[in-house]
Amino acid sequence: MTPDELEAARDRLVPDVVADGLRVLFCGINPGLMTAATGHHFARPGNRFWPVLHASGFTPRRLQPSEQHELPGYGLGITNVVARASARADELSDEEYREGGRLLAEKVARLRPRWLAVAGVTAYRVAFGDKRARIGPQERTIGATRIWALPNPSGLNAHWTLATMAEEYGRLRAAAYADADG
Repeated sequence: MTPDELEAARDRLVPDVVADGLRVLFCGINPGLMTAATGHHFARPGNRFWPVLHASGFTPRRLQPSEQHELPGYGLGITNVVARASARADELSDEEYREGGRLLAEKVARLRPRWLAVAGVTAYRVAFGDKRARIGPQERTIGATRIWALPNPSGLNAHWTLATMAEEYGRLRAAAYADADG
């Protein structure tokens, strides 16, 4: 992909991968330019979402971004806090995050996933006005949907390794599957 092709993807919208009643609806911050250019979520090669999804046990094999359409078959989906694509999350305003949180809450109320998993605790804090949120399950719910703040899988997030990220995503997986049994 050339720099011009990536730049041409700025502000594009990327369709959600969703269905009613998912076990977990993963929520990115916003689409990156590679995602917008390809139409596939978490498409940048350095992004660890797809490897972590597999390493944590959510999928039986490592899916490629182009296979995102398989996620609903596993009870999973993907959306974003902010819909418009940008090169970096710091290009988004707090107002965009807050409006994105409002729209996300409406989407979650309509789709009714068991869990909303926001991949980026800072984005979650701004979008939902919860300055004290930490990685893990949150007290807030949207209807019956519980919320879990996850580490951002971006390769730029050096605080989390693939292994520690897979462990946290695995905690969510255990909770999501325990919910279904009880």
